[in-house]
Amino acid sequence: MKRIDIKSIPLPDLTARFEALGQPKFRAKQVFRWIHQKQVGNFNEMSDLPLEFREKCNEIFYIESINIKKRLVSSIDGTVKYLYELQDGNTVEAVLMKYKHGNSLCISTQVGCRMGCAFCASTIGGLVRSLTAGEMLEEVYSAGRDTGEKVSSIVLMGIGEPLDNYDNVLGFLRILSAPDGLNLSLRHVSLSTCGLVEQIDLLAQEKLPLTLSVSLHAPNDAARNRTMPINRKYPVDELLAACTRYFHATGRRISFEYALIAGENDTPAHARELGQKLRGMNCHVNLIPVNPVGGKQFRASEKSSIGQFVSILEGLGVTTTVRRRLGTDINAACGQLRREDASTGTPH
Repeated sequence: MKRIDIKSIPLPDLTARFEALGQPKFRAKQVFRWIHQKQVGNFNEMSDLPLEFREKCNEIFYIESINIKKRLVSSIDGTVKYLYELQDGNTVEAVLMKYKHGNSLCISTQVGCRMGCAFCASTIGGLVRSLTAGEMLEEVYSAGRDTGEKVSSIVLMGIGEPLDNYDNVLGFLRILSAPDGLNLSLRHVSLSTCGLVEQIDLLAQEKLPLTLSVSLHAPNDAARNRTMPINRKYPVDELLAACTRYFHATGRRISFEYALIAGENDTPAHARELGQKLRGMNCHVNLIPVNPVGGKQFRASEKSSIGQFVSILEGLGVTTTVRRRLGTDINAACGQLRREDASTGTPH
């Protein structure tokens, strides 16, 4: 019998499974706390469980774990980049960023990505598989154990498209925020998507208090088609309409990510077009100087172009910030460390 990943099971489902095994209702809460609060890696460590039941759990379930294969620390700002090795030998990345308000962890949701965005290292090589809820949780737990510091916010913006792994991501969010688990408020979670409209509408129905962060990167279809293949399925206006529906359903302001690429999407005309499309929408634009990726020809915009872009957007009433670049000395952009590791011959 193939054993089941117990770390991926939300508490209500675990309760039902344990009751089917003849266990009292409180037993699931006991095990859930051992796994998600105390983060034990073995059922034998769960000292308040009957020995017979611990043995039964070992037969039916396993507790997901991942290993830190590589760990890089920025000498500039203390950013920590992890290359995690999963049980099947695949690798993913996470980045721990340190701010005055606390530690933010950017995690991966898939091994590779099939979205094909032209400026992203994560998509090189395509999609291998999606991560389970347990594997995503382990990214968070492992970083906390390694640093001994609390992870106070989560960003689903690492390798992979979160909404392309919808069910597992939703399970991850439910377990992450469970009172008997890590109990992290979803107000401290940001989920990034390149714009899967149908899944955005599904997520809106959940009415979760997280921040939806949409990778827009261009104000029109002609420009977005060149760098983001998903735009051919969900054009800009259709995506923005979904974002408006999301806001009306949840009351949560949308964050638009916009990677500034020199000569591609950073002109005053682009800024004016973007500002006109977003004017009056309850949103925020986060401008990102694009990270250089080996084999790609894209360059980050000049400071003067970025400043002009900000001025135009703010002049049109669109709240705008420029993302602070962290971990520049350790290749903190998503996908780069995994790609370097793959070139050494590690199977992925």
